[in-house]
Amino acid sequence: MYVVSDANEPNNKSQDLKSRLRQFAQPLVESVDGKLRDQVDKRVDERVDEAMASRLAVLERAIADLDRTVHELERRLDELAK
Repeated sequence: MYVVSDANEPNNKSQDLKSRLRQFAQPLVESVDGKLRDQVDKRVDERVDEAMASRLAVLERAIADLDRTVHELERRLDELAK
């Protein structure tokens, strides 16, 4: 007896194999994706913290300079008032 195979059968097997591979790989891909996302988030947080610390240091120095200048001006005004 000669059985006529469906012309789409190899294509169906290929699609089925792709589907199974995706099912097996999906948890691994999600795990790797999650780990990479966590590492990127951590690195971004570190870079933001570094940038903020640097900018805050500049602001703190500027405020200290302003404070010294204001105190010096107050001292001069007090001397002039006497």
